[in-house]
Amino acid sequence: MQGALARLTDLLYYYIDTLMRALHVDASDSTPIWSQIEEGLRRLVATGALAPGAAVPSVRDLARELAINPATVAKAYQRLAEAGVLTVRRGEGTYVADSPPAMGREKRHRALAEGAVRYASLAATLGATSSESADELKAAWKRLRGPRGEDQ
Repeated sequence: MQGALARLTDLLYYYIDTLMRALHVDASDSTPIWSQIEEGLRRLVATGALAPGAAVPSVRDLARELAINPATVAKAYQRLAEAGVLTVRRGEGTYVADSPPAMGREKRHRALAEGAVRYASLAATLGATSSESADELKAAWKRLRGPRGEDQ
């Protein structure tokens, strides 16, 4: 039994270590840390690095690994749970939702429009052209979804 527990512990630490390398949090960034965690986890789910039904580290474990306040992680997890990206199973832990969050067409359109304005504002402040911005968006789709990007 101790061997199995030790192996499980090793797997947990490997999983958390792997997740930590993929989840970047920069305390010097003006973006709130909870938002960086939220966006990082969304990216990991979108790319398939965190598969549907996969367990995510506990609030305490993630906070300890990132050396931040657990309340910060809890806020990110709560927002992701409310958005339907994560599912909390009482007494078991927090998991990636089995399917993408159900979102009505109007709500999805509104969320995409808000994100597009943020992206366009960033591109404009960097002096990028709309063509450059569109190229970067297409490249981001390919990175997230593979070579067929937009078709999936």
